[in-house]
Amino acid sequence: MNNVVETASGKVTGTVAEDVVAFKTIPYAGSTAGAYRFLPPRPPSPWAGIRDCSGFTGKAPQNGLRPPTRPELENFSGAADPSPETEDCLTLNIWTPGCDPTAKRPVMVWFHGGAFAYGNANSPRTHGTRLAARNDVVVVTVNQRLNIFGHLDLSAFGGERFRLSGNAGTLDMVASLQWVRDNISGFGGDPGNVTIFGESGGGAKVSTLLSMPRAKGLFHRAIIQSGAAVRLRTRDRALALTECVRQHLGSAAATAEALQAVPVADLLAAVEPAIKALGPSPSPLFDRYPFGPVVDGDVLPAQPFDPVASDISADIPLIIGDMKHETANFLAVLDPVWDRTLTETGLRQRIDPIAGQHTGRVLDLYGQLYPDLNPAERLIAATTDSNFRIRSLVLAQRRATLNRGKVWMYSFDWETPVLGGRLKAPHAMDVPFAFNTLDLTNATGGSPDAQRLADTMSSVWAAFARSGRPDHAAIPPWPAYDSQTRATLLLDKTCRIENDPRGEARRLWQDITATT
Repeated sequence: MNNVVETASGKVTGTVAEDVVAFKTIPYAGSTAGAYRFLPPRPPSPWAGIRDCSGFTGKAPQNGLRPPTRPELENFSGAADPSPETEDCLTLNIWTPGCDPTAKRPVMVWFHGGAFAYGNANSPRTHGTRLAARNDVVVVTVNQRLNIFGHLDLSAFGGERFRLSGNAGTLDMVASLQWVRDNISGFGGDPGNVTIFGESGGGAKVSTLLSMPRAKGLFHRAIIQSGAAVRLRTRDRALALTECVRQHLGSAAATAEALQAVPVADLLAAVEPAIKALGPSPSPLFDRYPFGPVVDGDVLPAQPFDPVASDISADIPLIIGDMKHETANFLAVLDPVWDRTLTETGLRQRIDPIAGQHTGRVLDLYGQLYPDLNPAERLIAATTDSNFRIRSLVLAQRRATLNRGKVWMYSFDWETPVLGGRLKAPHAMDVPFAFNTLDLTNATGGSPDAQRLADTMSSVWAAFARSGRPDHAAIPPWPAYDSQTRATLLLDKTCRIENDPRGEARRLWQDITATT
């Protein structure tokens, strides 16, 4: 099997395993260190000879930015990527069944999660070997600049050179897709059939790309998993955060050029104090990323899906959905939730900051919907709906209203038995299902039902990438989403279609968010 491919910058060689060729850490743009920090991506420097792409060599700086978790969950998602953090991080990884330029396989480009702050494209659970081999597709995973390195808006005092700095990481995504367009045929892929997909912050990246003029024509289908981004940062809020960073760093931040020389560790150390000084977003349900894309009137001309869906990529077919118990792993840090000892009073105290004057309505409805659940489990249900599900529903409805590219809605309902079943169907557990890499995690306890669902989900995602329709024998016919029926695929031990599942909760949170 040929494992040498010529790209625009030079030849690369990969490794063959499980009938797939893997190419790791191919640069799609140059280093972002020093004088290139905070600037738009530039082409990679050409190289002579054959570049060895057999291993992962780095990821974006992010040290210490992951949210806290319980010790019991440390290995839930499998092994972490051990490669070092580096500003030379604009790289991608490719898995392909073969490098025949005439093969024209569908291409699936993954943008990793991590709230635009952390994460990487190298972790074992997102290795594309099985997704590629079992579905005859080419899988690409993308690393990009994150947090302060990708989204520090210096436009107010940095001049023309730094005009796009708040969206440097956003432009990295476009650069990766341009690289795919120009090079993927050598890896057996079809540049005219590219699907972008991502989970959590990766879903927000997909949402962002759907509203970017620079990305138009670079992809042809999209999948958003637990990461609908209805609103992104405003320019005013981005600039206010920059001022908080400058106040924290003092004289080291006197000019944009001075910031380019600040050590990586010092910039990372400024992130959390700056966010704390900035304070919460005035739109916390829909504007969720302190360091993330900024609506600047150029890279992002307007909010992606507020007050209406962007028209820029309205013809792109879209799959969108969530986990049934998204917040179970986030709330696991609270002992009363993990131990299921939360009281009714504690439940009210947790709901009140979210629902405000509507707290009584929320408590009453979730008590009626889930009379057999304890307060901790009702908190998981309510915060999942208020935090994740409402954003997906708003995005899907506004997108479907355009009546152009079809939208398909799903809910991942299968519950893991591990850790006493406390996590149910938590945030990010779907990632190894999409990649069919369950055995590289500790998320399912080796459940045969889970493996069957992984076979189904990964195959349906690949079928959608191939044709733009999620038609597959493993699931019932899946109607497109509209505001009348709200047809939803429930991914579970037995997959089924349900119209407007948990509709009472949907109506409640739509009412609440309309008044907040």
